[in-house]
Amino acid sequence: MKKFLFLLMTTLALAADTNVQDITVKDIEGKETTLKTYAGKVLLIVNVASECGYTPQYAGLQSLYGKMKDKGLVVMGFPCNDFGGQEPGSEAEIKNFCTERFKVTFPMFAKVAIKGEGKSPLYAALQSAAGGEVGWNFEKFLVGKDGKVLQRFGSDVEPDSPELMAAIEAALK
Repeated sequence: MKKFLFLLMTTLALAADTNVQDITVKDIEGKETTLKTYAGKVLLIVNVASECGYTPQYAGLQSLYGKMKDKGLVVMGFPCNDFGGQEPGSEAEIKNFCTERFKVTFPMFAKVAIKGEGKSPLYAALQSAAGGEVGWNFEKFLVGKDGKVLQRFGSDVEPDSPELMAAIEAALK
């Protein structure tokens, strides 16, 4: 029992210390970067999909980004095909879909795996820090200016929901 508690406490401490700014990702153009580029900003990291019932949230995410980017919020879209095969396109097709249909200007990134052995290091860190696997498309992770995960919101939480807005406002202070 002592070993189990030690392991659990160590795992929780590591998760609490996870800093997503140190993680390498690829943007939608395939260029490697780190999230350190966004140090000092509050991040809203969202796994997105073009053929999902939640896809209309792109409009709300863009609106949120437009209203809050000057205050220090960066919305980030990470396309994922792990849930229902709802993001089958290439990065070029995804980028075209987002810009044409939803006028997306927030940063978009290369398609990521969230489940299984090929899981993205970013999503491994997010899920570890936030206590569990992503369940579907359009889950949202709020990350503080220091790169630490602050809160997680389910797919059904709309970008303009009072609970998400309150959390973002608190993180921006």
